[in-house]
This record gives sequence, C-alpha cells and structure tokens, in this order.
Amino acid sequence: MGLQPLEFSDCYLDSPWFRERVRAHEAELEKTNKFIKELLKDGKNLIAATKNLSAAQRKFAHSLRDFKFEFIGDAETDDERCIDASLHEFSNFLKNLEEQREILALSVTETLIKPLERFRKEQLGAVKEEKKKFDKETEKNYSLLEKHLNLSAKKKELQLQEADNQVEQNRKHFYELSLEYVCKLQEIQERKKFECVEPVLSFFQGLFTFYHQGYELAKDFNHYKTNLQINIQNTRNRFEGTRSEVEELMNKIRRNPQEHKRANHFTMEGYLYVQEKRPAPFGSSWVKHYCMYRKETKKFSMVPFEHRSGGKIGDGELFVLTYCTKRNTDTIDRRFCFDLEASDRPGVPVTMQAFSEEDRKLWMEALDGKEAVSIIFKIFFYSAQLDKIGFTIVKKCISAVETRGINDQGLYRVVGVSSKVQRLLSLLMDSKTCNEVDLENSVDWEVKTITSAMKQYLRSLPEPLMTYELHGEFIVPAKSGSPESRVSAVHFLVHKLPEKNKEMLEILVKHLANVSKHAERNLMTVANLGVVFGPTLMRPQEESVAAIMDLKFQNIVVEILIENHEKIFKTLPDATFPEPISMSVSPPNAPPRQSRRQGQRIKRPLAVYNLCLELDDADSHSSPKEDTPTGSMDSLSSQSPTPAFSSSPPGLLDGNNLIMDSGDLAGWTAHLPAQSHPSMVSWMNIPSANPAATNAAQPTSFFPNPATGTDRAVESVAHRKARAVYSCEAEHSSELSFQIGAIFEDVQFSREPGWLEGTLNGKRGLIPQNYVEFL
Repeated sequence: MGLQPLEFSDCYLDSPWFRERVRAHEAELEKTNKFIKELLKDGKNLIAATKNLSAAQRKFAHSLRDFKFEFIGDAETDDERCIDASLHEFSNFLKNLEEQREILALSVTETLIKPLERFRKEQLGAVKEEKKKFDKETEKNYSLLEKHLNLSAKKKELQLQEADNQVEQNRKHFYELSLEYVCKLQEIQERKKFECVEPVLSFFQGLFTFYHQGYELAKDFNHYKTNLQINIQNTRNRFEGTRSEVEELMNKIRRNPQEHKRANHFTMEGYLYVQEKRPAPFGSSWVKHYCMYRKETKKFSMVPFEHRSGGKIGDGELFVLTYCTKRNTDTIDRRFCFDLEASDRPGVPVTMQAFSEEDRKLWMEALDGKEAVSIIFKIFFYSAQLDKIGFTIVKKCISAVETRGINDQGLYRVVGVSSKVQRLLSLLMDSKTCNEVDLENSVDWEVKTITSAMKQYLRSLPEPLMTYELHGEFIVPAKSGSPESRVSAVHFLVHKLPEKNKEMLEILVKHLANVSKHAERNLMTVANLGVVFGPTLMRPQEESVAAIMDLKFQNIVVEILIENHEKIFKTLPDATFPEPISMSVSPPNAPPRQSRRQGQRIKRPLAVYNLCLELDDADSHSSPKEDTPTGSMDSLSSQSPTPAFSSSPPGLLDGNNLIMDSGDLAGWTAHLPAQSHPSMVSWMNIPSANPAATNAAQPTSFFPNPATGTDRAVESVAHRKARAVYSCEAEHSSELSFQIGAIFEDVQFSREPGWLEGTLNGKRGLIPQNYVEFL
C-alpha cells in the first residue's frame, strides 16, 4: 500500500494520525532526496571516468599517430606502405570516436546532472523550507495556546477578549500554513516521478546515440579493414618466402666467417679487453673496447662498449701506434695478452687481451707485433718501496701542496691527467732525477698532478701503509664501541705498525690534519679525506665483496687518525690496553644517520663514503672528480655505528641487512685469520657487565645460521613485532621517538644499515636496530 493522501480538512483537526501521515510523506521525500544525491554523485563519477577514458584513448591515438615503422633497404612495397599508414588511420578512427564520446559527456551534464540538481534544489529544497516553517509555527501555536489557557479568569474582560483574539489570529495563520504545506507535499510526491525519470531517459538517448555513431564509424572503417588484412597477408607471405634465403646465407657465414668478411678500410677490427688500473684494494679492471686499426696510417682507435649495460657507447680514443709486443703468461696472469705503446705516451704501455690465441695472432700480424723481451718490463714496472726515495717523494709532494695548493678546492679529490702523473712519478722514483724535480716552484706540475702522484705511490707499495696483518684489527674498533674506545684501539694498533710504516703514516696524517683545517676553502673535511685515503692507506690482502663492504670502516679509521693525530703519534698507548670493546652499552649508540657538531644538527649528507676514482686515463685537460661529497662537514669517527660485520662470517648476511650481537662473536672469530684472532678476542669476546645490555643482545637469536639461507632469514624478520629496550628521541623527521617498552608493529629491515622500519601509534619511521628486541 502506498502513502495515504493528506486531506485538507485534517489540517484543522491536526490529529495524531494526521501527523503520522505527514511524517510518512516527509520520510519518502527524504528518501528521494538521498537517491537523487547518490545518483548525482554516480553521474559525476561517470562523467569523470568518461573523460579519463577519453584522455587515455586520445593518448593512445597520439602514440599510434606519432610512430612510424622504419624499413630495411631503400624502398618499400605498396603493401608495406599501407601497413605503415595503418597506424595513422587507427589514430583517426579513435579520434573520431572520442569526439562522439565528448559529446556524450557534455550531454550527460546537460540532460542528467543539471535537471536533477535543479529539482533537488528548487523543489525538494522548497519543501524543506516549508517543513521548517510548519514545525516552527506548530511550536508557536501550541505554546501560545497553553499560555492562553493558563490565564486567570479574574483578569479584566477587556484583557481576556484581547487574548482570545490573538489566539484566534494565530490559529488561522497556523491553519493556512498547514494547508499550504500539505499541498506542497502532495505536489512534490506527484512531480518527482517525471522530474526524475525524464533526465534519465535523456541520458540513455545520448548513450544510444553515441553507440550508433560508433556503429556508423565501424561501417565506414570496414572497407579499409578488409584491404589492410590483404596487405598484411601479402607481407607475411613475402616474409616467409625470404626467410629461408636469409637463413641459408647465415649458415654460409657461420661455416666460414673469414670468407664472407665485409670489406672496409680497416686492416683489423674487433673486440679487445683493455686493462685499466683501479685504486687499491681493487687492483685492475678489464674493460671491453671495440678496436680498429689502419696499417697505412698506424692509427689505432678504440671505443668502450658494454653489451650488458644497454649497449651504450663510451668516449672513443685515438692514438698512433709505436710498437706492439706479445705478453707471456709468466708476466701476467691472463692468456692472449699483448702490449701497445702510443706515440704520445712513451713508456706507458696499454695491455690488451684478445678472445683467443688465434685472435691474438691476427692482431699481432696486423699490428706488426713482436715477441716479448723480459728487459722491457723492468723499465715500465718499477716497484714502489718504503725506502729513502719513498720518504723523499712523500715529503716533496706534501711540501709542494702546503706551499702552493692548500686552499685548492677538492684537494686530493680532483685527479690529474694520467700521462702527466705517470711521468712525474717515474721522475720521482728514479734516484738520478728525484732531487732535480722542483715541485714547489715549477709551474710544469699542477697541484692535482702532484697529489695524484703521491696517492699513486702509496697505492703502488707492495703492502699498504697500515699493513695486511693489522687490517682486520683496525676495522674491528671502527665497527663498534664508544668514540673513546675506538680512539684507544686505533692508538694501540698504530704503535704495533713497523717503524717505517708508522713514521710515514705520521708524516701523512699530520699533513692531512693541516688540509682539513682549511676545509672552508678547499672543502676537504675530515670525512672527505677519509673517503679519499681510506682505500689508499688500508686494503685487505684478499679482494672480495666483503672487502668492498669494509670500505666505509676504512674511511672511519683514517678519520680517527686525522682527528686524534696528536694523541696517537705523540703519546704512547695505555699500558693496560687492549681494553674490551663492549658490543652492547647502555643505551647503545644509534647507527650514524646524521652528522652532529657542537650539539647542532646539520643537513644529513647524501653519502658518507664512496669509492675513490682512479687516475684519468685520457690525456685531456678536464678535471674529473672522485665521488666525494664535499658538503659533508663532519666525520663519522666521532659516532658509533651499529656493529654490522661485512667480513663474511659464514651464514650471515652483510652489514646492510643483519648484524651480530656480542654472543655471536666467539663463533665468528674462529674463522678469522690467525694473526688477527687474539686481539679481536681480547677486545670483543667478553660477557657484558650490564644486564640491560645483555638482554638487548638476545633478540638476535633469530638470525640465520650456516644452514639457513638469506631469503629465509629475511622472511623470518619481515612484518614482526618488536619491543623497545631503551628510550630514544628522534633526531630527524623520518625517525621515531619512543620510551622503554614501546611495541612496534610491522617491523622490517630498512635500506639504512643498522636501522629498522616500524609503526608506532599509527606513525611509521626508522628505529635503531640495537634499541629493540624482536617478539
């Protein structure tokens, strides 16, 4: 049963049942209002989606229109031309279709959205206003009536008559308003049917018109589609016919490639691997080049090219060949090698490696190569030694730098031209010419050439200045402990160095401290000097990924030396040392994320370490720079990073993922070299005296053992809960502040070494890994 009609006569009775019928009509209109509101929302979403679809279709059409097939050869068939033009035709078809869609979107706005909004605002809105007036007048009428009935009968007759007249007038006004409201309610109930449905009908009419236009476009496109299908089939048939010919030719070349070699003006060309020297501890690298040689002019050109990096061609190099000599395996640990010397780089041979012995013979024949003579290499490969000449070289270079270039920007970071550096180094390393070279007053040698020569000398030593034997022991304190214990450990180890090594290190570090004092001008802060000289002064005996992971710790050791050089070199270490470096202090130091100086936080550097670059291989006047961040004004040596060991203990992830606690050290140190084992154990493998620290170390028990894999270890940690065992105050907007006992949700490893990501009270941020335990 529908709504009951509202009788006008009931307005005068205003019975409870009349009021119930009025409320039923009002509820129906409210329901209608909500329906229209939702319909408008959905209609606007439909328009937005239509516009988005239209924009996507138009972008797709533009992509089709802008692309053009390239053909092989100098001409196309008619079928190929039709196929080429087809993308443009498809684009036009979509363009026409989207024009009709835009008309549809406009028609939806005009025929559906606006009429419904108008009905909702003008008709349903008017009823709401009438309802407010009716409710207000009802309250007023019955309040006045109750007040009137409470008048005392003892009032004067005139006052009573005046009150009666007022009540009667108000009652009439109420009845008139009630009649109008009832009339409006019934009018809207009838009007809503056609006012709502008519716009929807118009919308469907526009929709059908759009589909009809699409049908007409498809009919017009049908003839072109049929012809295009024929063109495609013809092209496919021709392809099948020619493919067998192409395969036959390919097989002929495969059987005898030399017979089908394409004629060109080069005597010999092909790929060779060229040896490029790199900074310690990485030795040398071999880079693939495409090389071309013309015998008539003796011009040899080579271009670096790596297929695996997307086939990007590097900068080419051209030189005139002086001679070519075969390299025997007793002088180099690689097969198929030979040396070339360029006319503009005398005494600096370039070592190349062919793909096979046959390939090397072809190159040697083309280059007029000769067999190796052992005496030749004695000229070129002078072995740097830590002797009197070595001390002279370093002192002359330091004196020249401090006299001429102490304020040069990027000092030691900007590298010199390779050929000039080699020439200077050969003069300095020759006892006959060393004293004749004047670096302080001569303009022939740039400061960057001098600094590069000194670094090259240090890298050429048969053993790094801080020795292979003590390398692991120097790294250990850089990975853990308080700033004071780090300095003490490095102080102790420096005095274990051989006397010559310690003397040379003192000369060098004193100079680097002086360089860092001019950082405002030369931009070479302690941190930047650590990046440059970390790989120069320290390198492991074995080249490995673990060694690369330890580069940042080598830099920290150098920073400690520079910042504390007076104490380290001028005083003896504590006789009671070595002291144990506790892996858990209370509270532990958070991993280094922000540099701090004098209590003030400064902008976090983009990187705190990077690999030093090797000398520039080209004889150019450009000044390539090593990737050292000049904006970092603080070193890391004053901070305590999380003990993240990248020295590859079995079964553990590297320092970017999982770390070790003090309880794991005993097992790890068993795998270390014998020479470094005793000191490591004495410093690190001891029980913690702090109960809180001991408990803090326990959560690492879920870390993988040798039987578990990396993936399983990471899976076991992802999305876990963790509890704070120390309180922490955030020093950056990306970090979380928390108190002891705080529970973190969805805890995962961060890209920041030694940090976790977790959620606390709805906020996600970084958490120091050594401040929490996993649940």
